[in-house]
Amino acid sequence: MAAESSNPRTVEEIFKDFSGRRSGFLKALSVDVDKFYSLCDPEMENLCLYGHPNGTWEVNLPAEEVPPELPEPALGINFARDGMQRKDWLSLVAVHSDCWLLSVSSYFGARLNRSERKRLFSLINDLPTLFEVVTGRKPTKDKPSLDLGSKSKNGVKRSIEGQTKSTPKLMEESYEDEDDEHGDTLCGSCGGNYTNDEFWICCDVCERWYHGKCVKITPTKAESIKQYKCPACCTKKGRQ
Repeated sequence: MAAESSNPRTVEEIFKDFSGRRSGFLKALSVDVDKFYSLCDPEMENLCLYGHPNGTWEVNLPAEEVPPELPEPALGINFARDGMQRKDWLSLVAVHSDCWLLSVSSYFGARLNRSERKRLFSLINDLPTLFEVVTGRKPTKDKPSLDLGSKSKNGVKRSIEGQTKSTPKLMEESYEDEDDEHGDTLCGSCGGNYTNDEFWICCDVCERWYHGKCVKITPTKAESIKQYKCPACCTKKGRQ
């Protein structure tokens, strides 16, 4: 029997599917661990651990159809069982099961828009991973990022001594809502729309944004500029 497909479509349905499959894995790796361990006989063929949306689990052969209806979990988990300590083997199975859960959710979420995918991942990320549960590790809290050498969109850079210095404003790549925030931003040189996969720099005089390539400024070069003036502003100053 291959992985059971419930064909969820919305964020809530996909997360429910994820939670059900995760519950099945948790049972196999904790409450039913002795049964699960005995079923993974190294003398058997390539076996997979499946978690189903209804919270059940099973050890079985992979799907025969190619390609399978859903992404397949790690193949041959039984082969490594007797070559490792039990806790290490269970941890390995947990890691592969975490990967499979994410792959199935990504498969179902392929048609979601960006904000929906972000919300789905946020719901998933609020739960401890199977690896964390099996190993007893507590999820680490996010630490505030203190990149003292980086520049942000507000144009302020904090130096190592803790002082603030005025610097050119840079559009740093980020998966946050940057596209939404800067979606209407146009390059002052070529008129192209903003995309978060390109380096941009803002003029500290006219506050227009430019592609770095359009004004021949690289991220490395920008780090050494205290105040950036675009070509247009430099020309205006020269005429005065």
